[in-house]
Amino acid sequence: MNTSLTGKLRSLGAGLRALLVLTLVTGVLYPLAVTGVSQLLMPGRANGSEVRADGRVVGSSLIGQSYTRPLKKGQETAEPDLRWFQGRPAAGLGTNSENTRYSLLLSGPTNLAADNKVLVQRVADAKATIVRDNSVPGRPVSPADVPADAVTSSGSGLDPDISPAYARLQTNRVAARNHLPVPEVARLVRAHTEGRTLGFLGEPRVNVLELNTALKALVARH
Repeated sequence: MNTSLTGKLRSLGAGLRALLVLTLVTGVLYPLAVTGVSQLLMPGRANGSEVRADGRVVGSSLIGQSYTRPLKKGQETAEPDLRWFQGRPAAGLGTNSENTRYSLLLSGPTNLAADNKVLVQRVADAKATIVRDNSVPGRPVSPADVPADAVTSSGSGLDPDISPAYARLQTNRVAARNHLPVPEVARLVRAHTEGRTLGFLGEPRVNVLELNTALKALVARH
C-alpha cells in the first residue's frame, strides 16, 4: 500500500471518529442534558405550558382558543358560546393558498391602517356585538366601557390573554348564562388576573383558557 493511500485512509478514519463523537455529543448527550434540566427546573414550560382539566390536556396557556357553538346548517361563521369568557378577535388568521395539499392555519396581523374603512367598520361592528352580548337585564354595557382588546386582534391573532377590563365586562353575562352569583364569577376573574411581569413589563392580563377552566370547575360545584 503506498504512502498516499495510507494517508487518505488515516484521514478518513479520523473524520469518521470525529463525526461519531460529534454526533454522540451534539445529537444525543446535549439534547438529553437540556431535556433533563428543563424537565427538572421548569417542567410546565418544557412541556408546552399545558392546561389540564378533568385529567386531560385542554390546551396551552400560550395560545388563545375560540369558544364557539357548533355550526348550524348553512352557517359559515360560528357564533360565540356566551357561557364562556371570550378572548380577543382573531382577524389576522387565514388559511394556506399555495400548498393546498395540507390544511394549515396561518396567524398574523391584518396589516390594516388605523383609518382603513374595513378596519373601522370591523371595530364598530365588534363593539356593537360586545355591547349586545354582554348587556343583561338591569346591567347594560356602555360602548364607552368596551376596551380596545375586545374589538381588535393582536399581532399574531393567537393572543391567549385579555385585559382585566374586558374580563370584568363579561362577568355579568357569564354569571347569568351559567346561573352563578355575580360575586363568585368576579372573584374568579380577580384570582386569575396577573400583574405586569417583574412589576414593569407588559400590562395586567387574564389568561382566558385558565379562567374558563376554573369557571367550568365552579359550574360543576353548583
